[in-house]
Amino acid sequence: MPPRPKPPPPTHFLCIPLVTPTSRPQLAASLSAFKEEVTLPPPQGFSLPETAIRPLGTLHLTLGIFSFPPPPSPLVNGDRSGASIPPSEGRLEKAKSILAGLNLREMWSSVKKEGEPDQPRVTLRGLASMHPLPKTAVLYAPPTDENFTGSLRRFCDSVRERFLQVGEEGEKLMVEDGRPLLLHATIVNTVYVKGRDKQRHRGRYGKERMVVEKAGDIIERYEDQIWMRDVRVERVTICKMGAKKVSDGEGGETREEEYEVVGEVGF
Repeated sequence: MPPRPKPPPPTHFLCIPLVTPTSRPQLAASLSAFKEEVTLPPPQGFSLPETAIRPLGTLHLTLGIFSFPPPPSPLVNGDRSGASIPPSEGRLEKAKSILAGLNLREMWSSVKKEGEPDQPRVTLRGLASMHPLPKTAVLYAPPTDENFTGSLRRFCDSVRERFLQVGEEGEKLMVEDGRPLLLHATIVNTVYVKGRDKQRHRGRYGKERMVVEKAGDIIERYEDQIWMRDVRVERVTICKMGAKKVSDGEGGETREEEYEVVGEVGF
């Protein structure tokens, strides 16, 4: 059999940001306590490197992945000014246009149960593994509706579906891998750990990741952990891959890491 083709390189993603004025204090407290505990040596902790814990500003629910790699612009008489817009750039603009045209309030109203609030609300509880435990490199907090109605999942599927529809040229904007949407807020990801002499495995996009040792024990210890409770969804965004450190605007001091937002729509 011919080898499976490599998935296209991810460049952007569609998501629900989880850091809001309401959630920030909750997430800051729970993440800080978690980091302090799991980075301790056994038996108190699990010797996880600090860099494996995702920064507060990066927390989100991924709704889908885009691949818009920028090809080199063609030269026109040695000048790029007359070059046409690269295809991937045009597809990004199309995705941003679709996002801007979404009426989130109507979409939520069409899937919510009677008596639910006028915006989706998210609770993050416990930990789960993204991969089989012996090889896992990612631990995430599963999101739920506070009343377990499933409306949050239906809303996310509805938003995602708008980007899976075939465009005019027969091409879908969003990368599909044949798997159902797994809503998750990544708490631990060892791809960001460098220079550790630990067991490693190669991930989906070819990056080597350190295996999370004692992952099962970590999941068991934090199965009842509430990272944030009943937080209102404020917006849906398209972000660039690769979180970057940002300054607080006062003296240029670095505050935290965030993903660059290239498009958004709010409630």
